[in-house]
Amino acid sequence: MTETTDKASRRRFLTGAAGLVAAGAAGPIVRADDKNLPPHVAEWTKQLGEGVGTRPYGTPSKFEKDVIRRTVPWLTATPESSVSFTPLHALDGIITPNGVCFERHHGGIAEVKPDDYRLMIHGLVDKPLMFTLEDLKRLPRVNRIYFLECAANSGMEWRGAQLNGAQYTHGMVHCVQYTGVPLKLLLEQAGVKPSAKWLMVEGGDSAGMNRSVPLAKALDDCLIAYRMNGEMLRPEQGYPARLVVPGWEGNMWVKWIRRIKVGDQPWFAREETSKYTDLLENGKARQFTFVMDAKSVITSPSPQVPVKGGKGFTVISGLAWSGRGKVARVDVSLDGGRNWRTAKIDGPVFDKACVRFYYEFDWNGEELLLQSRAIDDTGYVQPSKDDLRKVRGVNSIYHNNGIQTWALKKDGEVENVEVG
Repeated sequence: MTETTDKASRRRFLTGAAGLVAAGAAGPIVRADDKNLPPHVAEWTKQLGEGVGTRPYGTPSKFEKDVIRRTVPWLTATPESSVSFTPLHALDGIITPNGVCFERHHGGIAEVKPDDYRLMIHGLVDKPLMFTLEDLKRLPRVNRIYFLECAANSGMEWRGAQLNGAQYTHGMVHCVQYTGVPLKLLLEQAGVKPSAKWLMVEGGDSAGMNRSVPLAKALDDCLIAYRMNGEMLRPEQGYPARLVVPGWEGNMWVKWIRRIKVGDQPWFAREETSKYTDLLENGKARQFTFVMDAKSVITSPSPQVPVKGGKGFTVISGLAWSGRGKVARVDVSLDGGRNWRTAKIDGPVFDKACVRFYYEFDWNGEELLLQSRAIDDTGYVQPSKDDLRKVRGVNSIYHNNGIQTWALKKDGEVENVEVG
């Protein structure tokens, strides 16, 4: 299908849309109640609804009750050290609602009393400091939109197609607006000594989660965030404060952050509880794999969002992101990567944040192999899974940014598959 053909198909759809809908060609309405359909007056217009104050904290419509985080019970030995998945297939735009941002915990959710919260900074500093939550709120603040991706996102797919749904294959990612204090400001107040090169950051959960962060990164763009999408962090996202490490693997974004120790070396072999590394075919392990490389996924159509209503005008939608900077372009393939078409990126494009892409085409009902690939502003091109495996092997469960393939069947169903 050529670009000219694509444009012509879209024009035909737009000019004939009214007639198609009137004729019912947009597909059947599922579980429709005839007495609520035109020309009848729907039941909900014949009575008063609930008044203000009955829902003091708004919730989604009861008809959207399936748009929730989901877990895979067999994935880990205990739910206190496990993960839930963002329903990417049911969302649009680039901002993830707070209530469905994926979770990753190592010792369960810490319920921290805000009045008892303290953040300590010590080690190689001129003046050790301790901040209350109110101290942090009184400091100059910034608002930044970033994606957060767990290093294990897509980890089950290294050895082949495993989980049938974008929520499960790619749902350990979200993109939100953080409000907080630049970490650089706090470190400047403490007075970092010239010999300092690393930070050990520690969380207030029962795992005592800690990670080593290079000082250079901390001074560049890290935040101590206390708000997410305008409201205070939720407990599962680190209330009342967490570390934000833009573009880097999620396990370094320490939640419930309570302590920052400034030192001259990393704590990998000493205090740090664990380190995410990539085990290669030759038995060696890749370390310092902090940056999350460019990645994308088609969220619709996908296994949880089949095409309903048969062939015709179809919109492919998806997300792309890169820990190295901005997403410059997203390509879409309908034939498993043999031919690529440039998708439309719609909405804002921020550094180290998700973008939303769309590709419109006229589906003739044939079977397709849907793929997307992201290209960031450094020139990095998202690799195929085969190309990634040639370099990295299949022993790791981390940093899998290979191209995802969905098989669109003639009946509109979609399946997670591999292509050679």
